[in-house]
Amino acid sequence: MAVINTGLLTKGLRSEFFNRFDATPTHFGELSTRVISTTDRETYRWLGTVPRIREWGTGRLAAGLRTESYSLRNLKYEATIEVDRDEISDDQTGQIRLRVAELAQRAATHKDYLVSQLLIAGETAGNNAYDGVSFFNAAHVSGASGNQNNALTFDASNENAPTVAEFQEALKVAIAQMLTFKDDQGEPMLVSASGLVCVVPPTMLFTASQAINATVLGDSTNVLKGIARVISMPWLTDKSKWYLLKTDGVVRPFIFQDREPVEFNALTDESDEGFRREKFLYGVRARYRMAYGYWQYAVLTDFT
Repeated sequence: MAVINTGLLTKGLRSEFFNRFDATPTHFGELSTRVISTTDRETYRWLGTVPRIREWGTGRLAAGLRTESYSLRNLKYEATIEVDRDEISDDQTGQIRLRVAELAQRAATHKDYLVSQLLIAGETAGNNAYDGVSFFNAAHVSGASGNQNNALTFDASNENAPTVAEFQEALKVAIAQMLTFKDDQGEPMLVSASGLVCVVPPTMLFTASQAINATVLGDSTNVLKGIARVISMPWLTDKSKWYLLKTDGVVRPFIFQDREPVEFNALTDESDEGFRREKFLYGVRARYRMAYGYWQYAVLTDFT
């Protein structure tokens, strides 16, 4: 689709789109491992871990990755706005520019939305990690790991409004649980509690922020101060659930399979739509996929 050089585009509409797109805060880059895709789908055999380091002994002993794997097909996304030619001619207030700026924000935050949907669906059968069970599950088994659980519950006085103290205790349990996870070689997945992020619904934002960022709680020094960052995602509507993620591993909790970046295109006066219907189209298009990565770097806690 060619970009027609109309007066509106000449004034910098396309440039404004990408300026707004680039300036929009997003979280998916921190929560996911970016993989550049070159085909319609990618197969991830490398989600099994590498062998442990051993003494040289009689020589090298090559070990293949485990057969646990899955393929991800890239998906195509788009969003298009239709503008009447007369609206462009009469536009004195920049309303069309505002709509295009909003389109840029929607395009920029779409991957965050997809991450939130992966979190929400992670307990449901069929939304599986590479080991063949749901991403949040009490029965993860991989090679020599033994049975492992990343779907926790925690008793609270009010499941939809936990106290700061309750959130702190739940966070301690979640971190301790994550530190026990082993890979398919039976080796610890985590060697430190670093790069931690708490992803919470909007109703839990201030509770989580106070639990982690306050210097003093009650009469004691806050031992959890700075242990994690807090991110609120507006698409998380279950008030009782939150997620602890580790984001500084080589493979992160999610995979961003990047096939074709966001494009901003237009069909205007020289197009068929512009000539016959006097409708101008402005739209975005991209191909990518957000998917599950290491479940060991994600723990769900459900206040009950």
